[in-house]
Amino acid sequence: MSTNRPVGPTPPPGAAGPVGLAARQAALVAALVAGAPLPAGFATDRVDAARRALLRKRAGEVARHWPLLAAGLGDAWPATFAGWAAGRPTAGSLRDGWDLARALRDRGTLPQLGAEELAAREAAHRYDGRNPPRRRRLPALARSGDAVALQLAGRVRLLRPTRR
Repeated sequence: MSTNRPVGPTPPPGAAGPVGLAARQAALVAALVAGAPLPAGFATDRVDAARRALLRKRAGEVARHWPLLAAGLGDAWPATFAGWAAGRPTAGSLRDGWDLARALRDRGTLPQLGAEELAAREAAHRYDGRNPPRRRRLPALARSGDAVALQLAGRVRLLRPTRR
């Protein structure tokens, strides 16, 4: 004989109904992806495992949009991304990679491949860190570390110094 009992934590008093459920779900999502405190009634170890899995998945998605950044960091990529992303809600894979690359550049730890990728992106698009990137229409020159990129007529070229 089977009984229909709810699975999961028991809601706190006064949290019954769709509004209470929605608030608890929002609190759980915030704990998983934005570093918010864990709501009462959830197993810390299970939520931590889910949080780590979501960060690994997110790192993979960002690496697809920023392959040179991820390759430049090599084996340090997962830990570098997780350290940066923990407590930050996602802005989307493209923007997460952009924000991480800028943070690494500002700390002086952006690898050369990542610097080239960042310079190329910034030559081709405008991104203020808040709104989605927009394609540039006019010629643009962007620099990130030693990397310099030129966008002219919709094409982006990395400029490399001539060696003597």
